[in-house]
Amino acid sequence: MSDLKTTFAGLQLKNPFIVSSSNLTDNASKNQEWEKAGAGAIVLKSLFEEQILWESAHIMSEEHPDANDYLSGYLRAHYLEEYTRLIKDSKAACSIPIIASINCYTDKEWADFAKMIQEAGADAIELNLMAIQTRIDYTYGAFEQRHVDILKHVLSQVSIPVIVKLGNNLTNPIALIDRLHATGAKGVVLFNRFYQTDIDIENLAYTSGPVLSEGGELSNALRWIGIAATAVGNIDYAASGGVNNAESMIKALLAGASAVEVCSVLYKDGPARLQAMLEGLREWMERHGYGQISDFKGKMKAKDVEGVNIFERTQFLKYFGGKQ
Repeated sequence: MSDLKTTFAGLQLKNPFIVSSSNLTDNASKNQEWEKAGAGAIVLKSLFEEQILWESAHIMSEEHPDANDYLSGYLRAHYLEEYTRLIKDSKAACSIPIIASINCYTDKEWADFAKMIQEAGADAIELNLMAIQTRIDYTYGAFEQRHVDILKHVLSQVSIPVIVKLGNNLTNPIALIDRLHATGAKGVVLFNRFYQTDIDIENLAYTSGPVLSEGGELSNALRWIGIAATAVGNIDYAASGGVNNAESMIKALLAGASAVEVCSVLYKDGPARLQAMLEGLREWMERHGYGQISDFKGKMKAKDVEGVNIFERTQFLKYFGGKQ
């Protein structure tokens, strides 16, 4: 039987299937069920910077401004206490790696928070840096530098692996990944999924587009993992977004990923989809004579990074050139 073991960001996984951060991983009993279903690792529901800041702003008192610092500090401590309890409970219930998730966009208190998260027993930390840049006086490169600064400060406080989950709104993910690797990141996840904006044309109101990802979203991760795995080869990659069956997981591994983060199809189908994807991966490996993940991981990554632009443009021309 084929061996599905893999290594991601220094963590030993029994298979490449990681349950992604969401409400599906917000308590220990759910996480225990994901392990029973066969998950290789779990990313806990994120600790959100925006939620802490938003609630802090809403408890501020104009009548008692001297109490604001105390109330804000109390709220942050409350969220962190809840989160460290989730880590401890999940570690007690599960034997697979438990990855904490910090969803942040400013360089504030995350270094101290990361230290407490490590002390609670997390096996790794995933920094989820998702934001769009809209200031007219924006300085090019400032957003990328923020990634590096937050990572650097977190790494100054922890010794466990730190993983960075990137958004897809970067001009050159390769250059940033190289800097993150040089700073000390052990893994990168491509890509974060932005809120999908839509407009209700009858009521003239902004609404939410599709909440769950679709298979077509995998294309972007395949492109950039395939390139990055060649250009920056000493860091591990995971694909996220559009990984919804065994075929898509195999594609990600062929592109150079060590693991995949899966969420949307688990909302739709639950643990049965997880099991089907692992069974499909094992069946494909046995059919092609692969004994372990390393036998085929990266077989389809970019061979010539310098020639990628010409390749992409040529394929575009071939595909659309005949369209009338």
